[in-house]
Amino acid sequence: MPTVLIVDDDPAILEVLRVYLRAEGHTVLEAQTGPDAWALLPRADLAVLDWMLPGMTGVQLARGARAAGLSLPILMLTGRGEEDDKLLGLDGGVDDYVIKPFSPREVTARIRALLRRAGVHHTLTLGDLTINLRARDVHLAGVRVELSKLEFDLLSTMAQHPGMAWSRERLLERVWGPDFPGTERVVDVHITALRRKLGDPPDAPRFLETVRGVGYRFRDEDAPRAIPG
Repeated sequence: MPTVLIVDDDPAILEVLRVYLRAEGHTVLEAQTGPDAWALLPRADLAVLDWMLPGMTGVQLARGARAAGLSLPILMLTGRGEEDDKLLGLDGGVDDYVIKPFSPREVTARIRALLRRAGVHHTLTLGDLTINLRARDVHLAGVRVELSKLEFDLLSTMAQHPGMAWSRERLLERVWGPDFPGTERVVDVHITALRRKLGDPPDAPRFLETVRGVGYRFRDEDAPRAIPG
């Protein structure tokens, strides 16, 4: 999933945005000063910048990113809501604004919108397996694999974190929801169905691997490569 850089000198703001963004599956980078943020910008798919930062302003960071040829979307967090200030930021390369105090849900919604417009990391590929996260399509060797909603959610959840071992309990909470009344056995049933549809034998899996005593993981050998799409 996309990597989001959060830059703010207020640890409380960093913490709340970190929690919300990780809950959406993003990798999160953090910085509290302009120079530290500058060093991390090339690693980010999107940046959330505070206007006033030690060492460098958010607008200066945005201008520097554009001058360096970085095209990542930039969202500015600011208490400066005046039109002239917004225009200054937009002219400097800022894509969107959120005025403080803000709702974390609004920030994450605006991040989703910016990433959609930028076409960032909507497709995962692994050899001849392609998972389109936006269209919710799966193709194996160019042939569409028909999956149920839960099967797709289970596969895409693990494929976005290759090599990570998932317990049945955690998969239940992530895919079925914390209020699901069923048992962990439902995870095994859906993994078996996925393996059958992907031609993925459990004794020599290409994709879905059993982790003894834990649960399952998406193999990290030749891990999925995120590409725009």
